[in-house]
Amino acid sequence: MNKNYKTLRLILGDQLNASHSWYREKDEQTLYLIAEMKQETNYVKHHIQKVCAFFLAMEHFANKLKNDGHHILHLTLDDTCSYHSLSDMIASLCKQYAIKHVEFQRPDEYRLYEQLHSLNLPENTSLKEWDTEHFLLGYHEIMELFPQGEHILMEHFYRRMRKRYNILMAEGKPCGGKWNFDKQNRNKIKPAELADIPAPLIFANPLSQVLKRLGQHGITTIGHYDDLLLWPVNVGQAQELLAYFCRYCLPNFGRFQDAMTNQTDHQWSLYHSRLSFALNSKLLHPMQVIDAAIDAYHDTERQIDIAQVEGFIRQILGWREYIRGVYWGNMPYYRDLDALDSHRKLPDFFWTGKTQMACIKAAIGQSLDYAYAHHIQRLMVTGNFCLLTEINPDEVDAWYLGIYIDAIEWVEMPNTRGMALYADNGIIATKPYAASGNYINKMSDYCCGCHYNVKQKTGGQSCPFNSLYWRFMHIHEKTLAKNPRIRMIYRSWDLLTDDQQQEVLDRAQYCLDNLSSL
Repeated sequence: MNKNYKTLRLILGDQLNASHSWYREKDEQTLYLIAEMKQETNYVKHHIQKVCAFFLAMEHFANKLKNDGHHILHLTLDDTCSYHSLSDMIASLCKQYAIKHVEFQRPDEYRLYEQLHSLNLPENTSLKEWDTEHFLLGYHEIMELFPQGEHILMEHFYRRMRKRYNILMAEGKPCGGKWNFDKQNRNKIKPAELADIPAPLIFANPLSQVLKRLGQHGITTIGHYDDLLLWPVNVGQAQELLAYFCRYCLPNFGRFQDAMTNQTDHQWSLYHSRLSFALNSKLLHPMQVIDAAIDAYHDTERQIDIAQVEGFIRQILGWREYIRGVYWGNMPYYRDLDALDSHRKLPDFFWTGKTQMACIKAAIGQSLDYAYAHHIQRLMVTGNFCLLTEINPDEVDAWYLGIYIDAIEWVEMPNTRGMALYADNGIIATKPYAASGNYINKMSDYCCGCHYNVKQKTGGQSCPFNSLYWRFMHIHEKTLAKNPRIRMIYRSWDLLTDDQQQEVLDRAQYCLDNLSSL
């Protein structure tokens, strides 16, 4: 390795995009830096699989660039432990290698954006920011399309993106005659359909060296792990997982995308792509994923209908880009929003999965085992529970950000603080996504054999979601009853006598007073 370079280019752990224009030419005077740093392991307590996945993916990416002929400085925790901060490390390397220009790709997280725009560099060292060349909505458009504090309807944004990229369009109109097939995609998995669920494609990435470093440097984590990591950590594995999804899961993805079950060994994966880590670390480009899904749809042998492929593309082209727009259009003030003034602490079982509520036990247990849960488990099970029990959004943010392998703040925070907790007062959702046990029973088999009775609102065996739901609706009635999507729900509550209502509220209060023992 040279002792003198002109340019130092920093690659963050979620910027593993081998197609970036940086790498089109080899430059003997450019040094690429990719570094494991303790600050990235402890800003929240992360799942051990998440830390390992990022560190392994960074190592693979560094080796790829090196094999392609670029000059790479890959630093592990052993190498970076002496630096006090990211700024300290970069300044030190600038002096060590006589760097005159520091360059970085725009971070997706606000905290890293702040750090990189306040670097304390040696005198006469320039600083330049590049685009990540990953997202389908340019950053320069975000402030126009997502004004701070305003609710922007995702459906309208999604249609705009469909038209812009001519995806599932025919002569200016949506294929299939509709923009959205969501009503067809809300099926519960029946017992006879369990055997058809495909086994998930998993990988066997050795963890011993990463685990050794984490132990030596006292990195505290949550969750469970095996000696081999099942998640994709390089482009080849990510592409393999994408191909597997299109072949085996996409034909039923939309149909069962909201379904939950604990009656199969594949309950954690079902028909979901599990591509979010590969996408968010930029091993895959969103258009690469969309094109693969559309190619599979057009392959008549796959027998994929429009509802399946549209439901998937809406998540990538619509929701993912929309959430990023909300995040950057509203940061930094978004991270402090708490519209419902929620202050309770997370119950202990969020860290152990030990609870008598079957749905919570399944969702959290799965999260601890795999660092993964699908969107309905996150929104309508754990998220719904935190909404109804008024958990502090800061605590919920930290839990979601730490436990899920795909959780980077730009995608985690709006989904959690906005969609699940309604703490943003409707910037994302047009109403709180509050639900009783009936919704969970409708979309899953969790309630079968549960300690609690989903049909009961009161009494010691009644499902906690039921009384907590009606308490939530009751205390927020002045606000929520104004919403035309909610107003009719109150008719059921109003049919109860005062004594019956009070009995429900008393049961809810008992649940709140005894959260950790539910």
